[in-house]
Amino acid sequence: MQAGWRVGSLFKIPLYIDPSWLYILALFTFLNGIDLQRGYPQESSIVIWASGLLMTLLLFGSVLLHELGHSLVARSQGIKVNSITLFLFGGVASIEQESKTPGQAFQVAIAGPAVSLFLFGLFELLATGLPVSKLVQGLISDLAQINLVLTLFNLIPGLPLDGGQVLKAAVWKLTGNRFQGVRWAAKTGQFLGWLAIALGLTLVLLTRALGMGIWIAFIGSFILRNASNYNRTANLQEALLKLVVSDAMTRDFRVVDANMTLRQFADEHILADVWKSEQKSQEFPYYAASQGRYRGLVTVEDLPLIERSRWEIQQVNSIVRSLTEIVTVPEKASLVEAIQSLEDQPMKWLTVLSPAGTVAGVIDRGDIVRAVASKLNLVVSEAEIKQIKSEAKYPLSLPLPAIVKSLK
Repeated sequence: MQAGWRVGSLFKIPLYIDPSWLYILALFTFLNGIDLQRGYPQESSIVIWASGLLMTLLLFGSVLLHELGHSLVARSQGIKVNSITLFLFGGVASIEQESKTPGQAFQVAIAGPAVSLFLFGLFELLATGLPVSKLVQGLISDLAQINLVLTLFNLIPGLPLDGGQVLKAAVWKLTGNRFQGVRWAAKTGQFLGWLAIALGLTLVLLTRALGMGIWIAFIGSFILRNASNYNRTANLQEALLKLVVSDAMTRDFRVVDANMTLRQFADEHILADVWKSEQKSQEFPYYAASQGRYRGLVTVEDLPLIERSRWEIQQVNSIVRSLTEIVTVPEKASLVEAIQSLEDQPMKWLTVLSPAGTVAGVIDRGDIVRAVASKLNLVVSEAEIKQIKSEAKYPLSLPLPAIVKSLK
């Protein structure tokens, strides 16, 4: 779910404000007001503080246009843009998936700094060409300088900054491997984050610039955390593309005689399996077979719809859906396909088919998490796996559907 408050839309892209933005709005308004009081002591307090607020709003307007640049270029490539959000550190565009080529990735990355650079030039021209008061001229000139700083800062070559996205595209182009590009840019971002933290702490310890030092260290921690997240996401994406369904599927299903009565099926299988289950809530898919062939999936949920008086004579065949009617996945398919199929259909598990078209196994979200965790050496307990299977939900730490969506 999108955090923050929706305040409108731009070019049909929803615009949100994170609560943290209100703090930075107040802080920047205060700092701008203090600076303007020193620079223009002849102006009234109302004019000064109104100008400080206006300056802050124009600053975030510039940030918004910066993010809009990214968003419109991404959308021109057929990529969905979910939202733009203003928050503590500026703004972020939520772009649903990656560009298809390094060239397109470069275009999306450079669009934001290009907009900021354009705004710098525009405001510089307005500051020198408009017949306005010194206060207005100063505000426009300051806004120009802010956009120049925004351009240069974002071009620093480390994720999550735009320069990191440019570096990623360049390495991707040179190596032909997008994940290699992400790793290079993420490592650079991590180095820059640690550097900013060290610089900020040095300023705190060795100078009186307490506020500046804390702010630089705070920005460094933000860059470090996000760069690490990029690296982790790249590892997850690559693992998902390398793993196939057979790496994760299990044989946790039952095969029953298609010709047995519903009464026999209920007594000998459903009740028996529930009794054997430690939690008495474990579910198994049942497949009906006869004459050495799978007939399909037994739709257990249809059993209560049939009058009990008919259970003695009606056969399991009557509540079977053939393998061609149900959602299946080949055992050699990418794990990405299984994740997508589970999200597209309201199911707890998928039937896995062998190359011969027979039931090879089943796969659910818990099986997928176990396989991914094993591939990446992540620690996920069996208790957590059971919970994932029971709730049919991925843990927040592994948002696999969103990661798969970004791979499209």
